[in-house]
Amino acid sequence: MNDINIETKKTGAGAMGYWNNYKEKHPNIAQFFVFFLLSTGMTILQLVLMPVFKGIFAQTSLVNTSFQWLQFGTNFDGSDYYLFDYGSGSLASGGGGGLAYFLAVQITIGLAQIINFFLQRNITFKSNSNIWSAAFWYVLAYVVITIGAAAAQGFYKAPVYNLLMNTWEMGSFGETAADLITMMINALISFWVFYPIFKVIFKQEPEK
Repeated sequence: MNDINIETKKTGAGAMGYWNNYKEKHPNIAQFFVFFLLSTGMTILQLVLMPVFKGIFAQTSLVNTSFQWLQFGTNFDGSDYYLFDYGSGSLASGGGGGLAYFLAVQITIGLAQIINFFLQRNITFKSNSNIWSAAFWYVLAYVVITIGAAAAQGFYKAPVYNLLMNTWEMGSFGETAADLITMMINALISFWVFYPIFKVIFKQEPEK
């Protein structure tokens, strides 16, 4: 038993030694790899939290409260196009999920991004720059990305839900699958946009 423990410790030490050596030779690749792992973890967290918050808000009257904001032009059918378009009524009944769906999405993403901020700052980039300055730019980037993701969602949200729930007649399972696809697309957008932003705001300053 002792021999197994010793061998396990040697293997672990060897793996850490290899990783540390790799980081010294390829710091940027190693940094991106850690960023990828943490981002993947945050995506999984969002996939877990989304159904929870959606289920909570689905029990409230917020489902029947329309949330349509930032109107730009019109749709092909002549109706107003909203950047954030969450019409009243449940998705199952043909509605847009209302304010309940909007809050479920934004709270899920918001919590994941708060956790992601500290993990990426302390683990991936090992930043010692001013945290408040970094937080300000992080929030600003989050707002811009949220608006961009909402604009993209205007193209794929309705077709994806209609395909899975109605065309393929998958019902509630199709709605859940569409939720996961939507969250995955949002996560991918955040992944590719945030990395260069983190490189700028999470700096390692010389010790005074």
